[in-house]
Amino acid sequence: MKGPIVNEKSKATIRILVVEDNDAMRDGMVQVLRKGGYDVAEAAGGIEGLSLLDERNIDLVITDYKMTGMDGLQFLNEIKDRLPETEVIVITAYGTIDLAVDAMRAGAWDFITKPISKDELRLKVDRTAELIQERRIASRLAEENRYLKEEEDIRFNYGEIVGESKKMREIYRTIEKVAGNDTSVLILGESGTGKELVARAIHFNSLRKDRAFIRVNCGALAEGVLESELFGHERGAFTNALRRKKGRFELADRGTLFLDEIGDIPLGTQVKLLRVLQEKEFERVGGEETIRVDVRMIAATHRDLLGEVRQGGFREDLYYRLYILPIELPPLRERKKDIPLLARHFLKNLSNEMKKPEMLLSEEALAALVAYDWPGNIRELANVLERAVVLTDGNKIEAENLGFMIQGSKGTKIAEISLNLETRLASLERELLGEALKATKGVKAKAARLLGIKEGALYYKLGKYELMEKR
Repeated sequence: MKGPIVNEKSKATIRILVVEDNDAMRDGMVQVLRKGGYDVAEAAGGIEGLSLLDERNIDLVITDYKMTGMDGLQFLNEIKDRLPETEVIVITAYGTIDLAVDAMRAGAWDFITKPISKDELRLKVDRTAELIQERRIASRLAEENRYLKEEEDIRFNYGEIVGESKKMREIYRTIEKVAGNDTSVLILGESGTGKELVARAIHFNSLRKDRAFIRVNCGALAEGVLESELFGHERGAFTNALRRKKGRFELADRGTLFLDEIGDIPLGTQVKLLRVLQEKEFERVGGEETIRVDVRMIAATHRDLLGEVRQGGFREDLYYRLYILPIELPPLRERKKDIPLLARHFLKNLSNEMKKPEMLLSEEALAALVAYDWPGNIRELANVLERAVVLTDGNKIEAENLGFMIQGSKGTKIAEISLNLETRLASLERELLGEALKATKGVKAKAARLLGIKEGALYYKLGKYELMEKR
């Protein structure tokens, strides 16, 4: 006899279902296969067998051809309809060519004739198990190749998005999943984390990629102006409305509309926005004509929208209409592994734009970049590197060229010397919070009094800067 085709460890992963209405014969086959190392279940008929197939992930079914109720051929057809990858060996007492041909045509892998030889049963099951194992290996290799192709595609399909950290790989996969449909997407994240880049990546990997991608910064426009920008207006709708103007929704028809900082939209405009999302129609400001559009909407905000809903600053129905496919971008401090990649990316682009030799970072400069917490996120990193490229003589950037001041004797505590007001204030606020907690040994009520703010405000700021556990 030929030796085992599959090893004992592999056999234990093969799940077999024996279906036979003769109890003694079924018990005999089950015992032989279990002694052979296989994971075996049993059923007395086709109906019971189908129930087990629904409950367990079966690789191989061994079924009698002649059974009361559902016969083996009917059972085989049901298996192939439900689980086409499951292999089937049919047992017949007659051994006729006609029955064997019928079974093979219906999808059986092999057949065994009665009386059943233990050696034949083992051999045929081992050969089938070998096929199943080969298929598993091929499937795994195909999956690995698909994964590797995805990883390679990531480098080319996501524009200016840069990063290989675990969190960014999750973002890439989410982009790939959401790009293929037209459902609204809500991108969440702190300022400077690259929300617009993600929105563009979704659009340019979608079926709408050949249509317009229209961006509106909702936080930069007053309520009346914002409505006109979104929905357009008719001539004479308001002072200086000298002609009809199409809104961004019309311009984005069959494309994508990206509403940045949607948390800043006034409540009155939110009502109209909800209608467009639900009904895909609107009227221009000062107009009566109903305009229908086919627009995929992507929204983004740095705000806590759910908190805004609770405080009455954002409509609950609009929030849940947007929150179908959320993407939360991590701040740069949570993906420091990506800082060297981002730095090289920005330096290469800046060197080309400024027609300079490609700029390099010294080890000390790179360490300073990685150590810093970047309250302004990727935008701040890009600005710091741009300033360094302008001010650095030669092509190597040192730590002192970054505009940082190194403080402290243990490790490197880095504080940015920047003219960006928002960044400077955020950095100072974070530092003062840390000092207050340290001075009060973590007693938050005392820290709030020391800072001259309410305790609730303190908790909000501690959450904002992720200092809740800091002592």
